[in-house]
Amino acid sequence: MAAGVETGRARRHPWAAWRRWRKGRPFWGGLACVLAGAEICAIPLAPLEIMIHQGIAGIPSVLMGLIMIIMGLTAWFAPQYRALAGILTVLVAAAALVMSNLGGFLIGTLLGIVGGGMIFAWQPLAPASGPGAAPEPAPEPVPDLAPDPAHEPPAAPPRETPSGPVPPVDGKAWPPPPRVPPRPAPPPPDGGVLPPPREPRESA
Repeated sequence: MAAGVETGRARRHPWAAWRRWRKGRPFWGGLACVLAGAEICAIPLAPLEIMIHQGIAGIPSVLMGLIMIIMGLTAWFAPQYRALAGILTVLVAAAALVMSNLGGFLIGTLLGIVGGGMIFAWQPLAPASGPGAAPEPAPEPVPDLAPDPAHEPPAAPPRETPSGPVPPVDGKAWPPPPRVPPRPAPPPPDGGVLPPPREPRESA
């Protein structure tokens, strides 16, 4: 019984590894690019009755088909370059519509555009948390920066502001009393003529 269980596990292991490998990269987009490139390459090598262009005109078809195949393989084995591979595949597939027998009778162009878009839009899936996966660490508690009212110092009593005048400081009252303007001097007698100054007397 144990041998049968081990045999079943060994049989399921390659299929599980294949599924993990396929889900970790844009597999279907790369497959569409490889098929589109192979179809575009095969048209110039077909018999003369099927070919539209022959001779040196078939070289661009083969080159563009090889580029699309390489971009599809790049999406499989180097998925970190999926954005570049997807953009180049769409551009080459659009150019093949004019330069390579209508893009392999439209089949290669359509497959290349769809495959390049799938490669460019593919995103890796987040690892699912299964029973055997390690639990995620709990987030650290954020310390509360608000002050604790129980440990706050008592508030100082409010200071009373005197309503009357402020007592003097250093012998000066505050606010100072208002200044009174000096009174003008009385006019001199006798029509404004001042008496002559008196000479000082000499003492005997």
